[in-house]
Amino acid sequence: MSSCHTPTQHFGQTDLTIALAGNPNVGKSSLFNRLTGANVETANYPGKTVALNFGVTHFDGKRIGVVDLPGAYALGAQSEDQWVARQAVLEDPPDAVVAIADATNLERNLYLILQFLDLGLPLVVAVNLIDEAARTGVEIDAARLSRSLHVPVVPTIATRGKGVDQVLATVEHLACHQSTAPAYDSEIQAAVDALARTIRAANIEPPYGLAPRALAILLLEEDAWLARSVEQMPGGAAILARARELSAAIETRVGEPLSLHLPRARHELARAVARDAQIQHVTREPLSVKLWRWSIQPLTGVPTLIAVLVALFAFLFSAGGMLAESFAGFWETFISPPMQALIASVLGNGALGKIALWGLDAGIEAALEIGIPYVLLFYAVLAILEDSGYMNSIAFLLDALMRRLGLHGRAVIMLLAGAGCNVPAIMGTRVLTTRRERIIASTLVVLTPCSARIAVIAGGAAFFAGWQSGAAILLAALALLIAAGIGLNYLLRGRSDDLVMEMFPFRVPTPSVIARKTWYRFKEFLFMALPIVLVGSFAMGALYETGLVWLLSAPLAPIVEGWLGLPPIAGLTLIFATLRKELALQFLVTLAIAQYGASANDLLSFMTPHQLFVYALVNTVYIPCIATFAVLSKELGTRTALGIAAFTITLAVAVGGVARYVLAYGI
Repeated sequence: MSSCHTPTQHFGQTDLTIALAGNPNVGKSSLFNRLTGANVETANYPGKTVALNFGVTHFDGKRIGVVDLPGAYALGAQSEDQWVARQAVLEDPPDAVVAIADATNLERNLYLILQFLDLGLPLVVAVNLIDEAARTGVEIDAARLSRSLHVPVVPTIATRGKGVDQVLATVEHLACHQSTAPAYDSEIQAAVDALARTIRAANIEPPYGLAPRALAILLLEEDAWLARSVEQMPGGAAILARARELSAAIETRVGEPLSLHLPRARHELARAVARDAQIQHVTREPLSVKLWRWSIQPLTGVPTLIAVLVALFAFLFSAGGMLAESFAGFWETFISPPMQALIASVLGNGALGKIALWGLDAGIEAALEIGIPYVLLFYAVLAILEDSGYMNSIAFLLDALMRRLGLHGRAVIMLLAGAGCNVPAIMGTRVLTTRRERIIASTLVVLTPCSARIAVIAGGAAFFAGWQSGAAILLAALALLIAAGIGLNYLLRGRSDDLVMEMFPFRVPTPSVIARKTWYRFKEFLFMALPIVLVGSFAMGALYETGLVWLLSAPLAPIVEGWLGLPPIAGLTLIFATLRKELALQFLVTLAIAQYGASANDLLSFMTPHQLFVYALVNTVYIPCIATFAVLSKELGTRTALGIAAFTITLAVAVGGVARYVLAYGI
């Protein structure tokens, strides 16, 4: 297929365009970030929810557009990420594809590379993580691998920038040169050649400008998408009939359909090429490998996981508390007094001035004191868990449990990501292959305490009522999540796919990568949360100063006061938590100060430890925030999103009331 340069709308005028491809764990994002820095644009693929990242880099006086394809283990239609990765290079061909392979697991990565070669795209292979492979005694002979694949191969360490310039230099010389197709066994070669001759004889223009051989392989693999395109062409029915005839003939000889035999042959070729290129040195098993094996064995892995989660919460509770006090002290000493004086001089001490103080003084202070410290620290810890590889160990370890919830182990990663923010975690469910799995996973993500809710748990229940209360809420949330998953798995009939994921030993996290991930996530949180905090604080201030706030408490009284046993202002703040969950606690503090005075900064001055527990538990479980609801509607439809929201409200109210009576009467 032709790929000589055509600028895209995302880059404007460029000299070259390249696409970065590979599975999610090979350092593709590190290479993309190394190339493009902060000059990045994200856009959903037309008609799909999976996004592509676009950036620009400069090399040797040339402006190069870079497309970061979705992470995928193969090119096909098994999930949206696979389909989009393939369609992106077919519909808008780059000048070259940079396929990134993991040096610690080369065989697993070569399958995708062979598929790109089957498409005839100009290809450069970047063998990444060579430092990690060396620690395990594995060396990759790049020259030998290059001879086997008939494409340039460049060893890289993306996080350090090693080999990146060589990749760009290789792309510059390679661009627009079609790759050599891989050679499979004689049965496959004969069928592919025969079908390619039929395609040429039909004198058709193959879809996306594919070469006859590339189209032949995809049709023999029974690619339904391309088969429909060919069927609509003059002579297309004859081509498809010939493909079925060749497949049937091979099935008779080899005992399995060609649609299975061809992928099997590709796996066998990947294994042979990897073994030829790998040099295994005798070495002692590294500590990272020993720890990895420890982490995936149930007998040792489960206690380790529990210890990690306990340590995570303890760290957030202690370090977050210290940061919160520091932020609050700084604000009250240096910011609040001059701000109060300025607002009083401009707006006076009447209702307007007081409303302004709600937003600009109390609102921002509450955000600094309660929300930001816990969120910032959580994102840093989450980045460490991801970059070290421990996330994959958790997914493998909990696969059996996740199957009881109607999912596979890799969905654990979505739930852990949801502990940072539910929005990207729900978007991550796109990689699941069925709507049933996506509904189950999205519901469980909504029930996963995000960093905003963890801020409420750690900064409210745990800080004022003791760490035991915070830990109990997290355990209750986990129990509800598991129960909901089991129930949905029973109600929504079907089965989950098998777990297919890459496993690799632990790696030492790279500080620059940790800092970049933490800042990127925290920046998104800050820019999204702070305006909402301000708007919500102004709105709450206006309702309070005008007295309208108490009109809202009457309809809520039977539930908030009667069933949950909470003070009226607690129910009012739960309404505003639909903007962002941590706003409930922030507004509770500011509203309590406004009603009871400065001493109400200590929530125990007007709420009991039991009430704080019930309050934090309800806030943890009930209706997702507006941003989460919006992405739920986009991904699953408004009816499904409303159903999930109604379910969480009912569950939160029921569980909160039960907790109230259990704590009060020891039932």
